[in-house]
Order: sequence, then C-alpha cells, then structure tokens
Amino acid sequence: MGNLMTNLKKFISNKNTVTILGVILGVVVLYIGYNYRVKQAIELVSIPYATQAIAGKTKITSEMISTVEVNRSFLRNNPNVITDINKLIDQYVNYGMPVPNGAFFYTDQVVAEKQLNDSAFNDIPDGYTIFTLKVDLHTTYGNSIYPGNYIDLYLKAIDDTNRLIYGQFITSIEVLAVKDSAGNHVFEGASTGTPAELLFAVPDEMYKLLMKADLLTSNSIEIIPVPRNASYTSNKGETSVTSEYLKNFILSKSATIPDEFVNNTVTE
Repeated sequence: MGNLMTNLKKFISNKNTVTILGVILGVVVLYIGYNYRVKQAIELVSIPYATQAIAGKTKITSEMISTVEVNRSFLRNNPNVITDINKLIDQYVNYGMPVPNGAFFYTDQVVAEKQLNDSAFNDIPDGYTIFTLKVDLHTTYGNSIYPGNYIDLYLKAIDDTNRLIYGQFITSIEVLAVKDSAGNHVFEGASTGTPAELLFAVPDEMYKLLMKADLLTSNSIEIIPVPRNASYTSNKGETSVTSEYLKNFILSKSATIPDEFVNNTVTE
C-alpha cells in the first residue's frame, strides 16, 4: 500500500504528467464551452409576429398575431423584441410606428391605451405653438412632403395696385406631421392617404404672423409649401422669415392688438 501511494505521488509530481493533465482539462473545458455555445445558438424560441400590417393607434388582437421559432441568438442581438404574446393582446401600436406584415413587435412600438399620444405634439419647446396649414394632394406635390422634411413657405398675394406678389416667406421650417381630414397621420394605415393639413411648431411671434396670413386668404393671400431635397433637410438652417417686404405687407393688412396685461395687472 505504501509503495502504491509513493508511486502515485511520483506520478502526480512528474512535470510531464501535470502537463498532460492540464491539456486534458483544457480540452474538456473547451469542449463543454463549445457545446454550450452551439446549444445556445441553435436553441429555438417562439416569438410573436404580425400576420397583417397594423397601423398606429390600432388595438392589437389575437387575430393579428402568430408565432414563429427563431434561434435564441437572434434575441441576444435584438433585446427589444417582445417575446411574450400576452404582452401584446389588447395593447396598442404607438403613433408613427406601424408594424409591417410579417414583422416582429418591439417594445417602443407597443403601448397601453392611456399611453397613446400624438407624436406631432411631443417635445414642443416652450414659446412655440402649432400652426396648421391647409393643403391638398396638389399643393403637397402628390404627397411628396413627409414628416421630418424641412421645406420653405412661399407667399402669393395681390397688392393694392392689383399686381401679383410671390416670393419666399419662411425658410427651413420642419414638417411635424401630415394629416388627412379625419386627423389621421397620412402615412399610417388608418389614413385615407389624402393630405389635408401640414403641422409645424413655430415661435409664438411667427405663429401670429402665419395666422394673420392664413386668415387673410379671402384677400387673395395664399401660403404655399415648397419641398426641397434631402440635403436641405440634412443641413437644415434656422427657421426664419426671409422677406421683410412680405412680413410688412401682411401686417399692413391687419391691426395690432395692444397688450391687455402687463405684469399680471390689467392696463387702464
């Protein structure tokens, strides 16, 4: 027995033995790790997808959803994909985030009914007001003006001597939304696809000027949207009134209301 223990100690303490055991242990670890990674890569999980195109503001029902198996590795690369079908039923597709037919659902696309909000009115800075410009298919160049585009606004009018006035009025103004006559976003599935209004967020003083011009349409004044190219949007400039002449022309056709409140007190 003593000889056996002595021989075992010699075998274990032998450098070659230690090297061989280390190599074997390393191979075992690599084999286990490799098999684990392979199993994770090929393991299938079931996740929901849309069986039809679902527009923004639409309530999600079970008839709109099915499931498909994907490799678990897909979820590691797409952590925002919703994997539980119960988190979709009776929820709503968010504004401006329609779900295409055959697409997966992502966490920012799906909200509760009380969380629905019109993206056109999100994050409007203090001192800004929404201005709505009436349009149609012709004035939007066949639906070629999209939310997020930066465009120019031109003004057309007839002056007091019956001469035509036409020129650039406001430059580099962002289109927040394009809506139809029912208030739906034109580029969502629930819309008729026919534009009726463009929405902008502008400083309060510019809003007053635009509203005066808009209300003077009966006096042959018209605000005309003019789209620009992608580079114009990418290199957007400051939104500003570019013609003092047109500005003064509008102001000359309207009265200025004196301030009624100064320092929160009524003036006499």
